[in-house]
Amino acid sequence: MQKYKPTNLIQTIERVSDILDVLALNSKGISLGDLSAKVKLPKGTTHRILSSLLFFDFVRQYPQTRSYSLGFKLVELGSILLEQINLRKEAEPFLHALSQRTKETTYLAILDGVEVVYVEKIEAEDHSIGLRATSKIGQRNMAHSCSLGKVLLAALPDQELDELLLEMKFVQKTENTITDPLHLKDHLNSVMSRGYAIDDEESERGIRCVAAPVRNEIGQIVAAVSISGPAIRITREKVQESLKDEVMATALEISRQLGFRADVFKR
Repeated sequence: MQKYKPTNLIQTIERVSDILDVLALNSKGISLGDLSAKVKLPKGTTHRILSSLLFFDFVRQYPQTRSYSLGFKLVELGSILLEQINLRKEAEPFLHALSQRTKETTYLAILDGVEVVYVEKIEAEDHSIGLRATSKIGQRNMAHSCSLGKVLLAALPDQELDELLLEMKFVQKTENTITDPLHLKDHLNSVMSRGYAIDDEESERGIRCVAAPVRNEIGQIVAAVSISGPAIRITREKVQESLKDEVMATALEISRQLGFRADVFKR
């Protein structure tokens, strides 16, 4: 499908994109002069852009020839993207099965700073009763106010968590939203110890969710799975009686699919 150039395209970003495209076609490296000629920019402008890209490892320079090629930061980002795509693919059948068993909407999300990003959503077939979860694939939500976010925050090392807490705005989305950082930190300790988190109408009024962590092959928590639906159906009693076990079992199944072995890794 043809892409149409937006009218608000930032010129520097466009130039960076052109430079990276040329570097991708010259795996053995390309000189500053040849590169500037190919992207039709002055040498000085090209060099300034390259200096910034070098600092952030998007570009590397060979000391002997002074030629430029793509940097390893792109490999790192590409690997993360492929891992996320693979994660979604591996999790999808388990999310479908969980949704069928519980008759509720299921989600898969990852943490991005102080927000979660929904990377998969499976709608329950029967939404005839009550409200429905409104979050969509690609949408973001504040991590402190949802069960998925609380599971992912609880997995962070203390220093990293403390830094994120300083960044959080703690918007009160409902009367149940946790807005105090010390309260949230205590709450996250209990989340980690019990293995699941509950969103008790903290993100949306009338919506209750329960989530559990997904681990990779070395035991790192890389995502979270949740069951979400109207609070009139997902009661606190039902969460304790069955749903918390359902979501933890599904999270463990996905983790095993990713190579995690519970008998080897002990947190």
